[in-house]
Amino acid sequence: QVQLVESGGGLVQAGGSLTVACTASGFTFTDYVMGWFRQAPQKEREFVAAINWSGINTRYTDSVQGRFAISRDNAKNTVYLQMNSLRPEDTAVYYCAALRTRIRLSRAPDEYRYWGQGTQVTVSS
Repeated sequence: QVQLVESGGGLVQAGGSLTVACTASGFTFTDYVMGWFRQAPQKEREFVAAINWSGINTRYTDSVQGRFAISRDNAKNTVYLQMNSLRPEDTAVYYCAALRTRIRLSRAPDEYRYWGQGTQVTVSS
């Protein structure tokens, strides 16, 4: 049974930091690109970051470039999103997702096969 379980969300003040994690099970973790997406109220789900199977290549949406860092620990089947200099507009439910490819860092949510249940991140001003 495939599972992606996010953790680490919460409430943080603007300018603060938070790390969310996603632990995978039920599939071969290293066969998948892992991505983070977010969805704010009344908005569409948007791409945040992605990382290839080895962790060497990453991709970010412009609004988080330089503030967020995606990483993965293949021994733990876990992907992380380190979020620094958080802003109120970063408030959203954050989802991790798995894409059945080792290298293509897609931004399109429809291409991702597996999804977690999401974790709420709230940034207060």
